[in-house]
Amino acid sequence: MAIIITEECINCGACEVECPNTAIYEGAQDWRYRDGTSLRGDIQFPNGLVADADAFQKPVSDEYYFIVPDKCTECKGFHEEPQCAAVCPVDCCVPDENRVENELELLGKQKFMHPKG
Repeated sequence: MAIIITEECINCGACEVECPNTAIYEGAQDWRYRDGTSLRGDIQFPNGLVADADAFQKPVSDEYYFIVPDKCTECKGFHEEPQCAAVCPVDCCVPDENRVENELELLGKQKFMHPKG
């Protein structure tokens, strides 16, 4: 499952720099699928999501840091545990119970965004 940032966020920014997928953004900030990934142009995620990787997207939150769920892999393929949760001083980076993904799905998404070769 993806990780979400709850409203308890104190906007410290510790999580943002730890994300290997560049899936974490400051509140009210526009974002792109291409940020911190190899994605460019028209893309189709393994789950079927179709998007323009270069187009700016609307913020998920206007008030506090947020995680783009389609870019979140819980750090699978990079680290043993989600780095945002590991560094959060108020424990507001938690699993999103509404977005359940298994390890194979998360690793597939990671390989899609960061192909080796």
